[in-house]
Amino acid sequence: MKDKFGNLAVWGIGSILLLWFDQYTKLAATISLKGKSPYVIMDGVFELLYSENRGAAFGILQGRQGFFFVIALLVLAAAGFMMYRMPSWKNARYHALKICLIFITAGAIGNMADRISLGYVVDFLYFSLIDFPIFNVADIYVTTATAALLILFGFYYKDSDLEVFSLKKKSGRNEKGEKH
Repeated sequence: MKDKFGNLAVWGIGSILLLWFDQYTKLAATISLKGKSPYVIMDGVFELLYSENRGAAFGILQGRQGFFFVIALLVLAAAGFMMYRMPSWKNARYHALKICLIFITAGAIGNMADRISLGYVVDFLYFSLIDFPIFNVADIYVTTATAALLILFGFYYKDSDLEVFSLKKKSGRNEKGEKH
């Protein structure tokens, strides 16, 4: 049981630290960029441009704040369940999965915090070279961690590794997910 709460503690602390960085960058962008011309980092390639996004990724589903709130809560519940069910940090096989869940949690909370407090999400990173939609640090957390999860589930984890998430009690594995 101690291992389970250790997982949850690291999940919480890691998520809070990443959330702080996301919120710090959004505050800095608001103070430095709102109502001003973009700050060009590389002319014609990348710039900092303040934007208020009332939708989801790439501006889709504008004005659906309740929907995003429910989705964020479901993501947090799933991440919490997975962190609780995984073996302790002593089992290195699950480190990458735990780190991905920490990043997804921080990103979900970061954008949810904006939606609750502001009614929109602050975006400010813009690749003008390819006219990519404006995004923020929380978006980077979520998209990068989700891509990593797809790779992990596709090529690294076996079905037997994922049995720790099963709601059915499996004989042959102890509570740490190890075979016995």
